[in-house]
Amino acid sequence: MNQELIEKIALVEQHLLDYQEGIDVDIHAFDIADLLVEINQVDKEVYFAFLRKLPKSLLAEVLVELPKSMQESIYNEYDAKELAKITEELDTDEAADLIQHIEEVDENKASEVLSNLSKKERTNIKELIAYLEDEAGAYMQTEVFDARLFETIGESILRLKRMKKENQIDNIHHVFVVNKHRKFLGMIPLEDLILHGPNEYYRDVIEEGKITLSIEAHVHIKKVVEMAGNYDLSVIPVVNAHGILLGRITSDDIYDIAQEDATEQIYNLAGVNDDAEQEESVWKIGKARGVWLGINLVTAIAASLVIGLFDATIQSLVALAVLMPIVASMGGNAGTQTLTVTVRQMALGDIETAQAKKTIAKEVLIALMNGLLYAVIMGIIAYVWFQMPMLGVVIGMAMVINLISAGFFGAVIPLTLQKFGVDPAIGSTVLLTTVTDVVGFFSFLGLATLILL
Repeated sequence: MNQELIEKIALVEQHLLDYQEGIDVDIHAFDIADLLVEINQVDKEVYFAFLRKLPKSLLAEVLVELPKSMQESIYNEYDAKELAKITEELDTDEAADLIQHIEEVDENKASEVLSNLSKKERTNIKELIAYLEDEAGAYMQTEVFDARLFETIGESILRLKRMKKENQIDNIHHVFVVNKHRKFLGMIPLEDLILHGPNEYYRDVIEEGKITLSIEAHVHIKKVVEMAGNYDLSVIPVVNAHGILLGRITSDDIYDIAQEDATEQIYNLAGVNDDAEQEESVWKIGKARGVWLGINLVTAIAASLVIGLFDATIQSLVALAVLMPIVASMGGNAGTQTLTVTVRQMALGDIETAQAKKTIAKEVLIALMNGLLYAVIMGIIAYVWFQMPMLGVVIGMAMVINLISAGFFGAVIPLTLQKFGVDPAIGSTVLLTTVTDVVGFFSFLGLATLILL
């Protein structure tokens, strides 16, 4: 263990002593988690000894910042009662995630942890776990600051002070106003409450500056991200089918969801499984990637078969073999540009089914413009290179055809996959590469056969 790491550990340990004595310290759970990752790579014994020094309240915050593989080692190190104490320190959404993760590692231990929680905590977690993983309800926390219509602002503020003092709630920027049946009526930013006196009732101020947007618990989580972005919301109330307030989704969760979604899209476009990439096993990662490589091999063979149809043409004119990769490469790159833009805009909700024709037409037009430009450039290069005017014409025509095809299918493939309920990012790249290779080779070699031979 190097001296720098030893000094970091000593500094954090001193901060921990101050923390336990109630002294304010400038230390964040993320920084401790980052240090733990370093220690874990060097010395396992020091790593677990350091973990034991963390107070349960702080360990809970640190735990959610650690990589999944390191979280699993903690599940094995601590017994069910200790894990239950850690779980109780978390907000309900994080507690539910923790229990689900423990269940993946050890189902029996997850049941023991649940049995050691209070009845209220256990009920809340079970309700959250019952939601599907892509539903808004699975990401909400049930801790909210709400107020009734016939409650005064002063009464609600005193209640919030008590909740904050007892660490029952954090990250509060709005008060959710509900009726006596807990039906959500709107939320008011806390900063707007200073405009009103403590003796004013919420029924008298609810119409001023309230935000009535909310999300139903079974709605897809992507809608939450869209709503937050479209309306600049830092928190979104979650309600049931009857409008009853169930909980809230906060900005930190919205950010995490958006980041995970973007990461998943990038991985899927590359034919990589984001869940598999988090595994430590080289075998599992290799297996996940190998599936897509196998599919790619099949599509590559299909493109080779097209080339095989024109073997006599290639043998009679070697220049064709030299220029073939250029046509396929230009089509592939143009298609990837269209595919990436289309998939991302679909994920952001900028492209709906009704706009599909407009999107396709736009991409084809862009492809045509670039196709004509580079057809002229490549035609001149081919003519100068091989001193064959008609060869320049052939490669120019083939490039226009392939780029138009790339623009068309780069937009059509993800839109079609979405229509059939398939994630447009999955498999689009492999399909598009096949199309651009086949069309590129067939058009170039086919035109060469007709014009040059």
